[in-house]
Amino acid sequence: MKEFYIMNDGMRLHAKLDMPEGREKCPLVIIFHGFTGYMEERHIIAVQEAVNEIGFASLRIDNYGHGESDGEFRDHTLYKWVTCGLAVIDYARSLDFVTDLYITGHSQGGLLTMLLAGMRPDDFKAVLPLSPAWMIPEKAREGEVLGVSFDPRHIPEEINMPGEIINEPRSLGGNYIRVAQTIHVEDEIERYTGPVLIVHGDADEAVPVEYAYKADELYKDSRLVIIPGDTHCYDHHLEMVTDAIKEFLKNM
Repeated sequence: MKEFYIMNDGMRLHAKLDMPEGREKCPLVIIFHGFTGYMEERHIIAVQEAVNEIGFASLRIDNYGHGESDGEFRDHTLYKWVTCGLAVIDYARSLDFVTDLYITGHSQGGLLTMLLAGMRPDDFKAVLPLSPAWMIPEKAREGEVLGVSFDPRHIPEEINMPGEIINEPRSLGGNYIRVAQTIHVEDEIERYTGPVLIVHGDADEAVPVEYAYKADELYKDSRLVIIPGDTHCYDHHLEMVTDAIKEFLKNM
């Protein structure tokens, strides 16, 4: 495992590159965590280990304002995550051992995966959104973010979220909402025509499973795997998630 930073406009993005055993050249999977997450979460590690097991390298990232990367959680927006994601893609494309490039992400990282795939469709052999929270922009326009309501026409400068992140109160700046309201994920879904694997638990408490079915209908070449009885972070059947990922990638 190689641990380092990827630079993006002076901001450090914490990264870890894990290589499969005995491979000098191989495909690479970029892995993004979700809202309030980081690269060492149980389900992120499981994805990393699964792709390494079948001969793929993995590049995990702590995105802006999360984990050990620069930036404050309060100040992160989807625009900042996208520009960081583009920098990560540029880095991955510079690696001489990479034969093919894939991208996956969980929750808000799944949303990011969908946006980046549409922006750079020629770069990825396939994309794998996991429990993608692609309803965030739509809900922001309606006046809700992750269960917290607000006036969508008069956005507050700070929104207090329930719970904590790294032992600190979870508050979002109003710019998170302003940015989210401008994003239309359907446009990027339409732009990506390659293979897609969507994995979603049907007991997801954070992202309604209906959004997985809707995304599956909108993508031109999509496979949807529903994990029965499982939650947003796959607390019960994580092995079913990794099995689906391994089967999908091996069939590429």
